[in-house]
Amino acid sequence: MSNLYLAAAALLVAAMTAQTSSAAEPSQRYWLDVFEQRLPLYGHRNWIVVADSAYPAQSRDGIETIVSGADHFAVLEKVLAELSASKHVTPVVYTDKELQFVREEAAPGISAYRERLAQLLNGRTVNSLPHEKIISDLDQAGQTFRVLIIKTNLTIPYTSVFLRLDCAYWGPEAEKRLRTDMREAGAR
Repeated sequence: MSNLYLAAAALLVAAMTAQTSSAAEPSQRYWLDVFEQRLPLYGHRNWIVVADSAYPAQSRDGIETIVSGADHFAVLEKVLAELSASKHVTPVVYTDKELQFVREEAAPGISAYRERLAQLLNGRTVNSLPHEKIISDLDQAGQTFRVLIIKTNLTIPYTSVFLRLDCAYWGPEAEKRLRTDMREAGAR
């Protein structure tokens, strides 16, 4: 009887291990599934943030925070690739102003991070604002618009990348011309 019990216990442990392994794979994709579901819904004025692991969970209802458990650059590269392929939105990139001033001895790896980020964002305009200002902007945006924060496993401070979405097919010059035409026509 004890051999039967041991065999059943071994099968139960094996089944639990198999479930744990197969359950781990979908959780690795969870962030990507959420991002891919949200992207078609998002438009100009929505935000997507690829954040370091210590980024706070903001309490505004419009701000959704998910944990990817993935490499920061893997997440950022995928998000930027999907946004580049998008026909309806394009990202306006923001980083923390503090990122420029963090010293290597205070945060080992920051120099390599800055170099790799510069390579990844090459050709894009990068806006730099104080961290608290960006958090405040996200909080304000979250009152009316959706914000998706994807936390990564990176443990270097001030490394979050903030992407404010803009319309891909209607740029600032087109909007400016439209407003001028409306003003000239006396429209409000």
